Amino acid sequence: MNKYDYIIIGTGAGGSTMAYKLAKTGKRILIIERGDFIPKEVDNWNPRVVYTEGKYRTKEKWLDQDNNEFEPFTHYCVGGNTKMYGAALLRMRESDFKEVQHYGGISPAWPLKYDDFEPYYTKAEKLYNVRGQRGIDPTEPPASSTYPFPPLEHEPRMKEIFDGFKNSGLQPAPLAIGVRLPEDEKVQTSKLVLSNFDGYPDPTESKSDAHVIALNKALKRKNVKLITNLKVEHLITDDTGKKIASIVCSNKKGNRKMYKADTVIVSCGAINSAALLLKSKSDLHPNGLANSSGLVGRNLMIHNNGTVVAISKKPNNSIFQKSLILTDFYHGADDSEYPLGSIQLMGKTDPDTLEDELKDINPDKEFDVKDVAAHSIDFFITAEDLPDRENRVEVTEDGRIKLTYNQNNLEAYQRLRKKLVGLLDQIGCQEGYCKDTAYVGFKLGISGVSHQNGTCRFGTNPKTSVLDINCKTHDIDNLYVIDSSFFCSSSAVNPSLTIIANALRVANHLKSLNKEK
Repeated sequence: MNKYDYIIIGTGAGGSTMAYKLAKTGKRILIIERGDFIPKEVDNWNPRVVYTEGKYRTKEKWLDQDNNEFEPFTHYCVGGNTKMYGAALLRMRESDFKEVQHYGGISPAWPLKYDDFEPYYTKAEKLYNVRGQRGIDPTEPPASSTYPFPPLEHEPRMKEIFDGFKNSGLQPAPLAIGVRLPEDEKVQTSKLVLSNFDGYPDPTESKSDAHVIALNKALKRKNVKLITNLKVEHLITDDTGKKIASIVCSNKKGNRKMYKADTVIVSCGAINSAALLLKSKSDLHPNGLANSSGLVGRNLMIHNNGTVVAISKKPNNSIFQKSLILTDFYHGADDSEYPLGSIQLMGKTDPDTLEDELKDINPDKEFDVKDVAAHSIDFFITAEDLPDRENRVEVTEDGRIKLTYNQNNLEAYQRLRKKLVGLLDQIGCQEGYCKDTAYVGFKLGISGVSHQNGTCRFGTNPKTSVLDINCKTHDIDNLYVIDSSFFCSSSAVNPSLTIIANALRVANHLKSLNKEK
């Protein structure tokens, strides 16, 4: 049996960042990833292959609360979901760490506050090459440093949208985004033209994903080892039930392997991390590992996310339009007592999805989808969903993941969508490309789990939380969970930067423990 100082399970935002930070300690580190590297190939940028066929998504079938199968929008690969994310790297707002009243109920306070995370947000932005501009976003929290790089330039049509919002009395801001450009190196070189990026693998490795930014650096050190195509099936405790004694894995052929570590760090994504703990039940932990509170898998949040696609008469020749965020309604509005959420530009909707959305509105009309897409302006809206004990991850008797998820706080989402459509009307998008098709889009449902969080919340009381404030399980002395499982609430911004910042914070804690020894 192989023995390591640290074993990290998962290579997404949390796992890869943790590996990067711990690698310099010289400790023996094993990183286990159930997937493989995504190859650099032509299909990386093929919308039909990526979206319609889902070439890089898991082929697993999960179950909803009625035991209906669905395909989750998640990826098992080196770099995890960051290989496909849009790299919008946003800080949670100060209010997100406090108790907040919403239309759907209460968003609870965190045991730590924004100031506790701020130094690590700054480090995370530097590590992940975040581009942006301070002092424009009206909800931006205090920061101890400027962004490492200036914001992306708006393409002409996006600049018109930006100015249109601004002339309407709002405060649009450049979207904080993690991307490396050749000019950042301050040498003369060919310009990089960003294109398919949001929702696609990036073979140019310009996107600041966890594999490229963090894991690759960790793997340069001889004390760090990565094993791919190896799934962790079970965590086994010692006779006391207070320490992980061994990790049981299987490869694609079904062969079993076992490993040991002084410290085990789980970062499989909030849903799979909870599932792993639940599957690791034993006589000493009959309800699942680290589950004396009964909260493992509960309080699942995935955000009220959706798309709004404006199809205006005026063409949109933008190649890369993901450059704007609008947070004026984050804390409410003149006609909204409670918070609504955030509005971002996103990458272009893939042609097959766009065609389906057009057919939903006008099933009898034939559309030139390519031409329609040349007139579309694509937005992604996020309203907070709230922790609900009954929204949960379970594991069936045959080991399948089952999600119970009833949407809440929907009034905020609907109000936010209405706000955006009204604004777009004001700046000339109401005159649609053709009749009855000014706006299309959809709200993500249970399969849209890219913003999953909250399944192993952290806190100071073992009866009301799974993890302590350093993300160590209350019940198991050498077990940590450092993906978005620890969230107490979901906020209304993308979770990635908070996962990265927290991984840096917990890594510092682990390093301090070693110094004490």
